Parts: sequence; structure tokens; C-alpha cells
Amino acid sequence: MQDLKSRYKDEIVKELYETFEYANVMQVPKVVKVVINRRLGEALTNSRLIDITLDQFRAISGQKPVLTLAKESVSNFKVRKGQAIGCKVTMRGDKMYDFLTKLFNVALPTIRDFRGLPENSFDHHGNYNFGLKETVIFPEIRDEDKQMGMDICIVTTAKTKKEARLLLSLMGLPFRQQNQ
Repeated sequence: MQDLKSRYKDEIVKELYETFEYANVMQVPKVVKVVINRRLGEALTNSRLIDITLDQFRAISGQKPVLTLAKESVSNFKVRKGQAIGCKVTMRGDKMYDFLTKLFNVALPTIRDFRGLPENSFDHHGNYNFGLKETVIFPEIRDEDKQMGMDICIVTTAKTKKEARLLLSLMGLPFRQQNQ
């Protein structure tokens, strides 16, 4: 199977260039980075969740995750300044393409009753955001780990939703069919 990075360079760039009739090949949109994120609200009462999240993100992404810390104290939520409230990983380059290949071809098809991702999750800058309820769909995650969801943001250089949708569909992101 041809890897996603070489398929992008060989086939997808040509397809996008011809479809949108760009003046220059450098105008063709590309995926810049992928960010996976999880909020750790329950970690205020159970500090083990931080370790589980760090281990899961390290296994999924192949790089070290970063904890996000509270910038100020909020007494209503029992949050103190400097306390860990989330975890994120930003992937670029080869690790990003490896993650997208694993996500499109291995993880998403294993979701029960999966009919595709919604098309209305694009922002006005051509980035695509969606959430997963479980991380067990990734082969690196063990069943006995506590299952928590995560948010995934695919950042592109596309100027419109139409460009971004075609880019991601050519890369293999399974979108939900219109008639469903």
C-alpha cells in the first residue's frame, strides 16, 4: 500500500490542481498539522487519569504529549492556577501522515455502526474538527484502560470548506453520505 505522504504528492496534488485551476502548484492546500486533545475534568478527583491519558496519547501519536494547565483559579469548578486540566499532542510531518493513515484505515472503520464523519465540522479556515467517544478503536490502547474521548483537529492550508473537504476526502477521510 502506498503511504499517504507519497500519495498526496503524486496523485492528490494533481487532482486538486486540476479541479480548482490554481495558478501555481504552491497554492494547492495541504494538511499542516493534526492536534489531538482531551480535557481532564475528572482528574481533579482522580490523578491517575493524567497518567492514563499521557500513556494513551504517547502510544497513539508516537511522541510526548503536553499537559495544559489552568491559567487562573476558578473556585466554582475547584480548579487552582497551574493545575492540569487537559492534555494535547501536535503532530507534523511523517508522524502526522502515519497517524492519519492509522486513523482513516484502522481506527475509524472499527467503530460500531460507523457511517462516516459529518461534513459540517469544517470551520471557515478549512480546518476539520471532530470528536471520538472512545480510544479503544486504536490498536495501541488496551481494553482495561479507562476509556475517555478525545478531540481531533486536522489543520489545513485550504481557503474554503470545499477545498478542504475535497483534500481530506482524497486523503481517505470517510465522510457521511448525503442520503443517510
